[in-house]
Amino acid sequence: MDVFLHGLATALPPHVLPQNLVQDRAKALLGPKYPQFERLLSTFVSAGIDKRHSVVPIDWFEAAHGWSDRNAAYLTGATDLFVQAAGAALAAAGWDAEEVDCIVTVSSTGVATPTLEARAMARMDFRGDVLRVPVFGLGCAGGVSGLSIARSMAAATPDSKVLLVVVEACTLSFRTDRLEKADIIATVLFGDGAAAACLSDAQPGGRAIALAPGTQITWPDTLGIMGWDVDDTGLGVVFDRAIPDFVNTHMEDAAASALGACGLGHDEIDRFVCHPGGAKVVTALERALHLPQGDLAAEREVLRDAGNMSAPTVLFVLERVLASGASGQMMAMALGPGFTGAFQPIKVEAAA
Repeated sequence: MDVFLHGLATALPPHVLPQNLVQDRAKALLGPKYPQFERLLSTFVSAGIDKRHSVVPIDWFEAAHGWSDRNAAYLTGATDLFVQAAGAALAAAGWDAEEVDCIVTVSSTGVATPTLEARAMARMDFRGDVLRVPVFGLGCAGGVSGLSIARSMAAATPDSKVLLVVVEACTLSFRTDRLEKADIIATVLFGDGAAAACLSDAQPGGRAIALAPGTQITWPDTLGIMGWDVDDTGLGVVFDRAIPDFVNTHMEDAAASALGACGLGHDEIDRFVCHPGGAKVVTALERALHLPQGDLAAEREVLRDAGNMSAPTVLFVLERVLASGASGQMMAMALGPGFTGAFQPIKVEAAA
């Protein structure tokens, strides 16, 4: 059974962080503490990022923060982003909030109990009997895995309307106490954002965008490649320097396996829609997928304009690809903690 995308929207928080300003502040805060910081300054330029957006102003990072105020900022900022992205996606689909039967919420950058969709209910008029499916811990793979989960929920209950909301506030993990290279790279890359999608098995009135079942691949003995360290201060990023090399080594076979599991061949894919984890990762993906260098232009544009927002980033890319009028058989893909590759086939009808 095909499930169709009826609306897709993205949202960014209000505080803009130009990359040169982030570099200056990071140098002031981390330079005196981290002997290798000067050697890593060039990564702010080579990252391919012009600006990011944050749920808090840049001055917030001047003070020390622990779990309590980091998570309080997450709850406020992520809930606002949830409402913005979900409201825009519902409007694009022509749905009212009270029509939604199931909400899948994906987020890994804070702890919310009650979860974000519960906090947003009073602001959005969801029904009291709406099915809530919060998902934590998928990291950068969450946008693609979230699409697959939401697609499965829609397929399992005919005529149901499913809302997927993917929200991350990565900037709140900025640390001045853990003097590790991974924290510097996170400071170079991370931004905040949200995306939402409306899915159902009903044939849309306009251009059909169909989702077939997706798949995942988790490699053994790779827990240390990506994720969070949790301590008294907050979340500490785990970013193995070998991620681009891992993509170069493993992604070609993984993509072939995933395509086969979805009943597709490489030559049937008109557009891979990838999570741009960083400039080096995008280049590695092009190489692993045998794409012309520069082919993943929308991925680089999103990275330039909003940085790596973790899970929602790939949906920002999908939004740009669809807006360009692209059509045909696509495959959305992302890598995340596990270490896991998530894959979601998307077939886009040509615009009328």
